[in-house]
Amino acid sequence: MTESSIRTSSTAEKLADLRERLDKAQDPGSERSRKKRDEAGRTTPRQRIDALLDEGSFVEIGALARTPGDPDAVYSDGVVTGYGRIDGRPVAIYAHDKTVYGGSVGVTFGRKVTEVMEFAIKISCPVIGIQDSGGARIQDAVTSLAMYSEIAKRQLPLSGRVPQISIMLGKSAGGAVYAPVTTDFVVAVDGESEMYVTGPNVIREVTGEDITSAELGGARVQEQAGNIQAVVASEEEAFDYVRDLLAHLPTSTFDAAPVVAAQPDEELDDSALDTFMPDDTNAGYDMMDLLVQLGDDEDLVEVQANYAENLICAFGRIDGRAVGFVANNPLYLAGCIDADAADKGARFIRTCDAYNIPVVYVVDTPGYLPGVEQEREGLIHRGAKFAFAGVEATVPKVTLIVRKAYGGAYAVMGSKNLNGDINLAWPTAQIAVMGSSAAVVMLQGKQLAAIEDPVQREAMKKMFMDFYDQEMTSPYVAAERGYIDQMIEPSQTRIALRRALRQLASKQEFDLPKKHTISPL
Repeated sequence: MTESSIRTSSTAEKLADLRERLDKAQDPGSERSRKKRDEAGRTTPRQRIDALLDEGSFVEIGALARTPGDPDAVYSDGVVTGYGRIDGRPVAIYAHDKTVYGGSVGVTFGRKVTEVMEFAIKISCPVIGIQDSGGARIQDAVTSLAMYSEIAKRQLPLSGRVPQISIMLGKSAGGAVYAPVTTDFVVAVDGESEMYVTGPNVIREVTGEDITSAELGGARVQEQAGNIQAVVASEEEAFDYVRDLLAHLPTSTFDAAPVVAAQPDEELDDSALDTFMPDDTNAGYDMMDLLVQLGDDEDLVEVQANYAENLICAFGRIDGRAVGFVANNPLYLAGCIDADAADKGARFIRTCDAYNIPVVYVVDTPGYLPGVEQEREGLIHRGAKFAFAGVEATVPKVTLIVRKAYGGAYAVMGSKNLNGDINLAWPTAQIAVMGSSAAVVMLQGKQLAAIEDPVQREAMKKMFMDFYDQEMTSPYVAAERGYIDQMIEPSQTRIALRRALRQLASKQEFDLPKKHTISPL
């Protein structure tokens, strides 16, 4: 139908023409591409959006957009964009369409995505990108690269202002991975999501290395590289994770996170916590088993669960309000902080701080992880980054020491000396420069070595360690010096945490005038 015929046709014909165009735009890919998608059991971008958002809330924009000047151009240009609601709160959203130009970025694609991002900047709402893209559109040359830059440019004003979430539901390459890892959270599906800067074919051609796409960029591979915050088993679980995540986050940094009803203080019964900690100070236990008892319920949303497992980072609720737990896990590396854990903790703390979510440290760590490999991996600057993030955060920070808190790890895990607001400790806490087993070597090594009788040597060693544990690691030493605000029974922990956070609810902290900080690498 020509322009002139549209102008002279009847209103009914114009309506029919509009309906035909919109219907065609619903699934505009080629028959071959759609068949391939359907045979693989993959969903359409609109189905994905509808599965994530509240029913009937999606409002699409740019459905009839396509590449200008090309008579054969396809509607949507490879991306579906719009806005809607999750749990009644507004979100901006876009979803790649792999059946149209492979989901690659062209000029119209880029303009649609930047339009929806600018919409999010205007109204301060989360941005969710459902990623399934081949990267730059080669035939569009520099225009495609320009559009990637335009998208990246808008991520900066959004960063820390509103939550940005990427859901990886296919193979994404090049710019299609740089944009997601710049967002706050990346969620991937095991066995379906793949991410890499350059694909296996390019690598084989350039370097001669032979590797499959799954080995190169599979979800689990990229999770271990620290690029993904959550790997789940299916699209449905990915959408559930995002909904749970947003339930703990505010719509923007200017809003409060959702508050839910909590059990009244007088109904709390946590007597089981009094027997939680093993008598053996070196016995392992799963910190997650403790965390689910410290918040209002067991519904924690863990971030990077399978990366640096020695440090747990998870969103939960205390007194009905969202908090971010940062906790050492003795089951992994005895709870030591290594370079990966430091990176993980630093980013999580900065995320909590950006969205005004209090941080609750739960401490059981013998220190930073020693070793040649750790030094080579940059433990110095990466460990410092963890401390830097904690000091820089202005949200309420409450620390609970349940067992070991040694050396520099004690300091960075929310100590009062590094701007922790309220420090609580169980009577099982041990606070010192180092543990007794290390201290005996440092302080009594030569004397013990001079004792020839092995039985006597071991007896002297034990005597020293017992004295050290009693006099040097006792939490009462720290409490007497004002470094512990309150010694509590484990069964009183939930009420103590509630009261601490209530006390800090109106906390305000202002930095000295400057442009910005310069964090460690």
